[in-house]
Order: sequence, then structure tokens, then C-alpha cells
Amino acid sequence: MKKEILVIDDNVDIRFLICNILKENGYIVRSAANYEQAIIEIEKKLPNLAIIDIKLNREDKDGIDLLKKIMKIDTNIPVVMISGHANVQVAVEAIRVGAYEFVEKPFSSEKILNYIKRALETTSLRKEKVNIENKLFHSFDFIGKNPEVLGIIKTIDKLASAESRVLITGQTGTGKELVARKIHKSSPRSKNSFVVFNAALLKEKNYEKHLFGEEYESGDIDYGILEEANGGTLLLDEVAEIPFDIQSNILRTLTDQKFKRINGSKDVLVDVRIISATSKNLKKMIMEKKFREDFYHRLNVIPINLPSLQSRTEDIPLLIEYFKKKVSEINGIPEVDIDGSNDLLYTYNWPGNVRELRNLIERVTILSIHEDKKDVNKILTDILKENPESLKDDALINTLSYPLKEARLQFETNYLVNQLRKNNGNISKTADFIGMERSALHRKLKSLGIKGIN
Repeated sequence: MKKEILVIDDNVDIRFLICNILKENGYIVRSAANYEQAIIEIEKKLPNLAIIDIKLNREDKDGIDLLKKIMKIDTNIPVVMISGHANVQVAVEAIRVGAYEFVEKPFSSEKILNYIKRALETTSLRKEKVNIENKLFHSFDFIGKNPEVLGIIKTIDKLASAESRVLITGQTGTGKELVARKIHKSSPRSKNSFVVFNAALLKEKNYEKHLFGEEYESGDIDYGILEEANGGTLLLDEVAEIPFDIQSNILRTLTDQKFKRINGSKDVLVDVRIISATSKNLKKMIMEKKFREDFYHRLNVIPINLPSLQSRTEDIPLLIEYFKKKVSEINGIPEVDIDGSNDLLYTYNWPGNVRELRNLIERVTILSIHEDKKDVNKILTDILKENPESLKDDALINTLSYPLKEARLQFETNYLVNQLRKNNGNISKTADFIGMERSALHRKLKSLGIKGIN
């Protein structure tokens, strides 16, 4: 596909020269003779690349202002700045704002064509990299055999044809954004934008501008994420971090599906599905007057609570196999043989949940290239032991202060629970592994008060 280039220069001769050079080399060309025309062309349609002269027809607005406007809309658009009488300070400012290159007049056709070719190639590679990373991230599935997980998967399927707002809760790393993406992907909005608003990353004074956008006296507009998500889905990530006063403004938007930009006089209509996510206890925050109760009820139409990995350890072998394949696919390296029966995998607390397990598998895979299975599992064990505070139910420490009989009972209980988890609650497999008759294991479990592990 031919690339479109926008040439902005108030000198008619130079503008004509550049446009002819580009047309002769197969580019589609648009041009603007002054600041006002440039604004019209930029707002009409963004080009694949822009060539902008520093000095234009206005004293209060120059090429740097146009560069800033393009960067606000899309930082991936390469911009080549040109000037016949700019100093080093101006050149540095242009590069700082986001220009791909700064070229001094006069310049040869070969030079400008070379810069354009390199800029377009760099941008293409960058976009390709982002697309690949997005596809890989989006290709992750929410999987498991745990009853809670299976219930969540069914809920996602049911939400495919619904427009209901969803509130996803769960500890860090349990997969809240992943579930939100799956809901969007299975919905009629899947062809439109999925926009993430991370409420924990903004200063309070920036919330309204980021959400609703802002209008300026010059006629310029900074569009907010509500407009970016129009027709699609907006994930309010870490929704508990949104300031109390801003919550009422969002609540009004949810109710009316319209809002005004900062300094704007006209209503902006939007059609956005809201999914919210948090790792905090919103009900507790409501009692502490830190979260609006009416806002909570607006968000919490369909609640989804994600279980911690510690509470679904029967899924660990399945997740290990899954992430091994994904890590191999992403990095283009062979799969590594990781022992999913390693006891530490089941006695570890997993403070980072499934995300931590995924990172662990990637780390072990990279460090284990060309190692044999014995060394692979030593690497796995060493990594898990790096954080001894996360090793749950340390039997030795917990039982040192017990009388012998109680210590033995405690150890047997921990041991059998972990073995059952490793075998997905299968009594026969567990009995075979530990060397007990199935009936004897049943009696032992009953005497210890251990119920079936699903």
C-alpha cells in the first residue's frame, strides 16, 4: 500500500519541490501552505508521515506546535522537521517533543528521501512489534479445572451477548485484565476499541482531563479516553484509586452516556461498556467513606471474583504446561521439561498469583536452555527458595513448639493436603504415590478431618 505524506511549508517553491520529489518516488502527497490549512489536513486524516517547516505564517504558532498536536493524537506518526535558519536549541526541542529527524535547508532529494524511508521502516517495525506483542498477550487464555474458575468461564460466555457492566475483583496477578479482555473479545463490541484506564497511575488533577478531554481557545482538542473507547469497552483498572469527587462525574456519565470536555460547552455523546477491576475491598472503602456507594452499585451489575492461585493449586500443573508452550512460542525456543510435582510449587504462597507463576516459568525456561531435567528443577527450586517468607505452612517452623503428637498430626495433615493437591484430589493416585492402600488413606484423611480436594 502506498504511503501518504503531508508536506507543510509556507514557502511555495520549497513545498512544490518536496511534493514533486515525493510523487516521483511513488508516495501519495497532501500539502498545506500555512498553520490553519495544516490543522484542517491533520484533523481530516493523519498521514503516514509529515514533513513540517519550523517557521510558518503565524508568530504565535509554528511547526513545533503542529508537531505537538500530531504527537498528542498519535506518537507513532513519524515527523521530519525542516528549517533554513533554526538553531541547535530548536532542533533539540523538536527531537524532544517527538520528531523523528531534523533537517536543515538546503537539502538534497537523496537526503530527504533517505530520512523518509528510514522513518517509515522504523515505524512499520515498531507497529509490527506492538501487534505481535498484543496478539501474544491477547492469545492467553483464562484456564483451569478449579470449580470457581470453571464458573467464571461460564459467566464470560453468558456475557457474550450482554451489555451489562462488570466488576472484577481479585488479588494482584489473578488475571483481572485478561478476563476483561475475554469479555470484550466475546462481545458484539469486539471489533471496536478496548481501552484501559489505570486509575493508579494518574495524579488527582489529571483525572478529568484524561477521562473527558479538554478544549482550548485556539480550537485544539485533547480527546479523553471515553471518546477513544466510544463504541467499545473501557476498563477502569484499579477503580478504587479514582478520587471520591471524580467518582460522581463518572457516575453521571454512566447514567446519561454523555459528558462535557473541560472548557467545553457542548455535550459529547458516547456509547461505552464499562468493566471495572480492583484488588481492594470496595465495601470496606464505602464504610470508610472512601468510595461512593451509588458508584459501586452502578459498576457492580455482574460481579466476578477471581480466586488466588494459592486457593486453586490443583491448576498449577495445567498452568505450567500451558505457560511452557506460550513461553516457547513467544521466545522461539524449545520447551523446557519442568516438573509440576515439585513440592515447593504447592507450599509456596504465590503472592503474585498466576502472573508470578507465568513469570517463573519464563525465567526457568530462559535459564534452563541446554540444561538437563535435573538442573532445570534445581533452578526452579532455587528461585522459589529466594523468597522464604512466601513458603506457606513451613511445617518445621510451625511444629517446633508443638508436643510430638500434635507436631506429627500437623505434619501429616500438611503432607497429605499437598499430595492431594498435586494429584488433583485423586485418592487412588495419591495412595499409590505415598505407598498406602486406598482404603487406609480414606481412613487417615477422615481421622485428620481432611475433606476431598477438588
